Amino acid sequence: METKYIFVTGGVVSGLGKGITAASLGRLLKARGYKVASQKLDPYINVDPGTMSPYQHGEVYVTEDGAETDLDLGHYERFIDEDLNKYSNLTTGKVYWNVLNKERRGEYLGSTVQVIPHITNEIKEFIYRVGEHSDADVVITEIGGTIGDIESQPFIEAVRQISLEVGKENSLFIHVTLVPYLSGSDEHKSKPTQHSVKELQGMGVNPDIIVLRCDEPLEKSIFDKIAMFCNVKPDCVIENRTLPILYEAPLMLEQYNFSAVVCRELGLLARVPNLKAWTSMVERIKSSPNSVEIGLVGKYVQLHDAYLSVAEALRHAGYLYNTHVNIKWIDSETITEETAKEILSGLQGIIVPGGFGSRGIEGMITTCKYARENNIPYFGICLGMQIASIEFARNVLGYADANSGEFSSDSKHKVIDFMPGQSDEIDKGGTLRLGAYPCVIKPDTTMYRCYGSTNISERHRHRYEFNNDYRKEFTDAGMTLSGMSPDGNLVETIELTDRPFFVGVQYHPEFKSRPDKPHPLFKGFIAAAMKQQS
Repeated sequence: METKYIFVTGGVVSGLGKGITAASLGRLLKARGYKVASQKLDPYINVDPGTMSPYQHGEVYVTEDGAETDLDLGHYERFIDEDLNKYSNLTTGKVYWNVLNKERRGEYLGSTVQVIPHITNEIKEFIYRVGEHSDADVVITEIGGTIGDIESQPFIEAVRQISLEVGKENSLFIHVTLVPYLSGSDEHKSKPTQHSVKELQGMGVNPDIIVLRCDEPLEKSIFDKIAMFCNVKPDCVIENRTLPILYEAPLMLEQYNFSAVVCRELGLLARVPNLKAWTSMVERIKSSPNSVEIGLVGKYVQLHDAYLSVAEALRHAGYLYNTHVNIKWIDSETITEETAKEILSGLQGIIVPGGFGSRGIEGMITTCKYARENNIPYFGICLGMQIASIEFARNVLGYADANSGEFSSDSKHKVIDFMPGQSDEIDKGGTLRLGAYPCVIKPDTTMYRCYGSTNISERHRHRYEFNNDYRKEFTDAGMTLSGMSPDGNLVETIELTDRPFFVGVQYHPEFKSRPDKPHPLFKGFIAAAMKQQS
C-alpha cells in the first residue's frame, strides 16, 4: 500500500488545537489498524526549541533519539503510543541550516539557491523521510502557525507540491478554524472560516475537511454554509468542541465520523475502530470519585505548558487509581523558610520538575527540605534530583555552601557538576545528554519496586551530573544511589529507600507516560501520595 499523507493547517487564530486534532486522528486511524507516523513543521527560525525560553514556547519535548522538539510531539506520542524521532519535527531554521550547508559543500552545482525549489525540496524530503523511516501507512503532518503568516508560506507550498506528486488519492488537507460566538447577536459566525479557507485556496491548497473549533454546539446552518462557501462535502465539516477532558477528543470527533470520512477520502478500508479500551479509560476519568493534592514547585509555573508532560503524567497515574490529581502550581521563588509551612502544608505529594538557571533554586531547596523533614512523598525530576542532592549535602552532610556548578562557581562542595571527560566530543547545542540512555537499578529499592526490573531506559535532557566524589558520603549518611549508568560512571537516581517515596531521577520519565499506560514512577508517587490521606 502506498503511504498516505495528511496535512493539518490552522486558520483565524493560533492555539486552536491543531495538535490535538492531529493526535486524535492518529489515535482513530491506529484504532482502525493503520500504522501512523506524526510530525510537526514549525515556521520559527530557531534550529530547534532547545534554547528557547519555556515562556516563549512551553516545554521542550525530547524523543528517544535525542531530538529536542515541539510540545505537540508529546500529544502525538501520548495519543498514538508510538515513539517519534528526529524526523518528526522540522523548523524553518533547520531547513535553511541544511540548505546553506549543502550550498557551501557545492551540492547545488553552482545553482542560484532559492525558496523554490531548494527550500521547498528540503521540506519535501523531510516529509517523505518520516514515512520511509517508520514504514507508516499514514503520515500526519501538522503545519504550525496560522494561514496568512508569512513564515509558513514555504511549508504550504511544499505540501501543495507533495499532493501533486503523490496524487490526490494519496493526500488530504484538513483545515482547523475558529467559529466565534457573538453574544450580542446570539449567533456563531462562519465568515472568519470562509476568509481563512479563501486565503489557503489562494496558495493553491483546497482543504478536503474543515474542523470547526468552538465552545458550544454549532447549529446545522453553520455546517451547511461552510460546506457550500468553502467547497467541501457536507459531511467533511466536523465540529471540534472544547472539552473538559483532553483524551475525550478522539471520541467526540468520531461521533462526527471523522476517521471514517478521512478513510473514504483517502481510499482506505474503513475498518471498524477498536476504541473499547480508550472509551473505558475516558469513562473511568469521568467517574473518578477520589482526589489527591500534589504541589508542583517550579520556576515557570505561570505558563503551565512549560511542564505539560509532567502534569499529564501525574494525571495518567491518577486515572489508574480512579483519582483526580489536583495540581497546585507553586512558584519556587515564593518559598522561604518562613513561608514553606503555609504554602506546602496540606499537600499529599511534592514534585520538583526540570529547569535551567539559578532563579528560584533556593525555594526549591527549601521545598525539598520541608518534604524530607515532614515525610511528604517527594519526586525530583532532572533539576529536582539535583535539588535533592544539594539539600541533602547542606542539611544532612553539613556542607552549608553545597551547590551545583551551574549555579555557583565559588562553592567548595559542588555535589552537582561536570564530570571529567563528560563533554568530550559532544556537540552541546542547547544541552548535553539528550535522548534515551540505559540505567541499572539496585534491587530492594523504591526504584525497583516501581519498575519491577533492574534494567531500564529513559530519556535525558541535562548538562550536569551527580559528583562522584561525594558518593561515599551520601551513602554513609543514608542516601541510596539506586540507579547507575551500565558502566557505573554516572549516578542516574537517588532515593531515601526507607521513606514511602523520596526519589530523584536525572532523566525525564514524563516523556514516556501514556494516559492508558502511566509511567511506573508516577504510579508509585501517586500511590504514596494517596496513602498520606489515610
